Amino acid sequence: MAELRSYDPLPPEALGLEKIRYRKDGVRATIAFDRPEVLNAFDFQTLRELSRAVEDATWDDAIRVIVLTGAGDRAFCTGADLKEQARIAEKPSDYYKWMGQFIEAHDRLRDCGKPTLARVQGVCVGGGNEFHMACDLAIASDDSIFRHVGLQHGSVPAGGATQWLPLIIGDRRAREMIMLCEDIPAAKALEWGLINRVTTRAELDAAVDEWVGKLAAKLPEVTRYAKHQLNYFRDLSWHQTVGHARDWLTLHAGDDETRGAVEAFLDRRRPRSGP
Repeated sequence: MAELRSYDPLPPEALGLEKIRYRKDGVRATIAFDRPEVLNAFDFQTLRELSRAVEDATWDDAIRVIVLTGAGDRAFCTGADLKEQARIAEKPSDYYKWMGQFIEAHDRLRDCGKPTLARVQGVCVGGGNEFHMACDLAIASDDSIFRHVGLQHGSVPAGGATQWLPLIIGDRRAREMIMLCEDIPAAKALEWGLINRVTTRAELDAAVDEWVGKLAAKLPEVTRYAKHQLNYFRDLSWHQTVGHARDWLTLHAGDDETRGAVEAFLDRRRPRSGP
């Protein structure tokens, strides 16, 4: 990425991003996870680039709304790249550094002072759902699926899910989603209040454009402070728990249970030879 020399915003192409797709169109900045070959799972570099793109959009006074989405048609984001997590398990102290960057990306998105809109298509799983929840509003295509799988893959979903799901969809539903690790279709996500609106794939971009226009028409300073106030309970639950989660997950990143779950997941996805 380009080195910071001032807080002046830059043209997106000047940032040198490789795993985040970043675009500015008038009052709108669009930031997309750009790893469709792995269903937009994020690694350390992706998180670093996400932070930088949000930072740039925050500093650009012409930008009034930030849209977060995923490249391609199959996924919004499927959370942490488990191939990288398997490597981290060999040196668990690296998890603390990885989690620090995850927290920074979340804080920049939540604290950017501008309305954020998640444009969700396809699969939205684990850390992807946590980034979706970090946005103020969400519009999803009707074929979208929401899910948490940490209890199957060796990770407690304490990067937003344990903190925010009870606030957004209620305690019992949050426990159902986290503990059962089952798909939540878009229609049920709408019924539960996890998302704001559902459209067809063909109508998704038009719906996002409509809400971007409405959000951009609001007074920016008043909107910034309203967002700050609306974040109160999310911030309270986040800051009371995420530091402890970072330490606990670091200590357990290399234990037998975690390593076994990650290896089992990766083994199911390795190409098989022979008939």
